[in-house]
Amino acid sequence: MFKVIQRSAGPASLSLLTFEVCAVPKKDSPPKNSMQVDELSLYSVPEGQSKYVEGSRSPLEESISQLQHCCEPYTSCSQETKPEVQSLVQRGLDSYNHLRNAPPGFFLRLGVIGFAGLIGLFLARGSKIKKLVYPPGLMGLAASLCYPQQAIVFAQLSGERLYDWGLQGYIVIEDLWKENFQKPGNVKNSPETK
Repeated sequence: MFKVIQRSAGPASLSLLTFEVCAVPKKDSPPKNSMQVDELSLYSVPEGQSKYVEGSRSPLEESISQLQHCCEPYTSCSQETKPEVQSLVQRGLDSYNHLRNAPPGFFLRLGVIGFAGLIGLFLARGSKIKKLVYPPGLMGLAASLCYPQQAIVFAQLSGERLYDWGLQGYIVIEDLWKENFQKPGNVKNSPETK
């Protein structure tokens, strides 16, 4: 064992040494002219001009091409829905992370809002209209009590939208009134019917 170590230590230690080698040209040799890049065979430019010619297509390539053209509307549709699916998945992950790291009091508020909806269902027995009005109304009231700042912002935005819709409806009704009841030949407005 000692002999093996002794014999391998010498060559191993020589591999760690570094040597500097300096090359000096002989004084008797004539100076060589350096070559240009164009003179090297690797960089030579061909004399003739080449032109790309596409080969004929095989029957297999033709059938694959026809299949691609037939499936193109379906593949383009799936490429359009891919961002929508990714955004839906991202929303789900964000919701999961929000529920997992919920702020303090979140589940209590969620329970109050859900309980208000159940009370609305209980109070709306027997009437279909009440079932459409009471649960969302009571849930909205509970949500506005639990989140007053967000309720104020929501009320302002929805109030502006309701005002805009009402104004548009008023304009449409006014135009219809003018078209149908204020025509000069209309029987209801003509002075001859008196």
